[in-house]
Amino acid sequence: MQYKSDVEALDAFGEKYKQLTDEIAKVIVGQQDVVKSIVISIFSKGHGLLVGVPGLAKTLMVNTIAKALGLSYSRIQFTPDLMPSDIIGAEILDKERNFKFIRGPVFANIILADEINRTPPKTQSALLEAMQEKAITVAGQRYELQEPFFVLATQNPIEQEGTYPLPEAQLDRFMFNIWLDYPSFNEEVNVVKNTTAEAGAEPNIILQQNEILYFQDLIRRIPVPDNVFHYAVNLASRTRPNTKEAHEWANHYLTWGAGPRASQYLIIGAKCHAAINGKYSPDIEDVQAVSMPILRHRIVRNYKSEAEGVSIQDIIGKLLEEK
Repeated sequence: MQYKSDVEALDAFGEKYKQLTDEIAKVIVGQQDVVKSIVISIFSKGHGLLVGVPGLAKTLMVNTIAKALGLSYSRIQFTPDLMPSDIIGAEILDKERNFKFIRGPVFANIILADEINRTPPKTQSALLEAMQEKAITVAGQRYELQEPFFVLATQNPIEQEGTYPLPEAQLDRFMFNIWLDYPSFNEEVNVVKNTTAEAGAEPNIILQQNEILYFQDLIRRIPVPDNVFHYAVNLASRTRPNTKEAHEWANHYLTWGAGPRASQYLIIGAKCHAAINGKYSPDIEDVQAVSMPILRHRIVRNYKSEAEGVSIQDIIGKLLEEK
């Protein structure tokens, strides 16, 4: 895989993205924005938190993307009795009475952490450590996880009993908070047609592992104008109540704002968004395009916002109105 310049490589990346989304569309009906967010997360070396009611094909979507990218895939069903060793693996005694490490499902390229808020914090932290460090430690031995490594965790927004919601500090580890909505009427008709007949098409492999790693590094090399850096940092700063840069709505409706990691993800996400749209450098519109899923799990509303019916989307939308 040789490209004469980064410009030529970005052109190739844009073509590969189109092929990838076309391949995914053979299996997944609609949900283009969700697929785009997941793909941007992968090529930005981030992780995604997917929020949606049961039955919206979250597992099928992640499995399909993994197949189209030629990556290994693991699904972990989080339950109250799940232990950290069920995720990362454990040491056992073999026949010669020597300790042998048996790798857990976290040793894959793409991990679907299904209903992550149904397991206690101790088990949640085992996965969150792997997300941050791209490695795990067992009995003093460090094991590197294979790159690329991407975690998509799901949460069910309608069932709260028996759940352990992720604290804000742990939510911050996720690049995107992706909301999955019901399909439109016509999309649901197509879903029912496709899933009640004979088996559908399997996606072809569009990218190899080494290509994904190359394009991840390519995204990092995309130049960014100073005004875009300033806009991204200013956007995150305006969510922080009772600070010099705070927006009026942040002071009225928020108890906590987005930290510096939000500014970093706004730039990385804008780079990738620009690349998939055929641009060689991001602009303010690219930052705005990725701002909602990056910011909405990083800001905390106060009682006043809930009493007045002001949602997080309303607050972020207000910030985006003013450049």
